[in-house]
Amino acid sequence: MPAASVKDGGIGVFGLVLAAIGLAGVTAYAVARRRKEIGIRMTLGARRSQVLRLVLREGASLVAVGTVLGFLGALAAVKMLSALTSFFVDSYNITTNDPRLLVGAPVLLAGLAMLACYLPARRSAKIDPLTALREE
Repeated sequence: MPAASVKDGGIGVFGLVLAAIGLAGVTAYAVARRRKEIGIRMTLGARRSQVLRLVLREGASLVAVGTVLGFLGALAAVKMLSALTSFFVDSYNITTNDPRLLVGAPVLLAGLAMLACYLPARRSAKIDPLTALREE
C-alpha cells in the first residue's frame, strides 16, 4: 500500500471522526437546551422510547439534509474536477462515477452520524422529570 494512500485514508478517517464529534456535540447541545421540555413531556406520560425517538428524528433530519447536500455537492465537484483527476483515476483504478464511492461514503457517514446522535438521545431518555422541572 503506497504511503500516499495511507495518508489520504488517515485524512478521510480524521474528517469522518471530526464530523461525528461535531454532530454529537450539536445534538447534545439541543438536548441540553430542551431539557425542561423533555422533563415536561416525561411528566405528562411520555415514555423513554418516545423521547429517544424524538431526539433521533431530529438527528436523522440533520443527517438526511446533510447527506443530500453533500451528495449533490460531490456530483458537482466531480463534474468540475474530472479533467484534473485523470492522474488519480489511473493510479487508483477507479472512475469518478464509481458507485462504491458515490453510495458508500454517504452511507458510511450517515451511519456514523446516527450513532453519534444516539448517544445524546439515550442520555435524554434518562432525564429525571422532577430534576429537569426544578432547574431554571
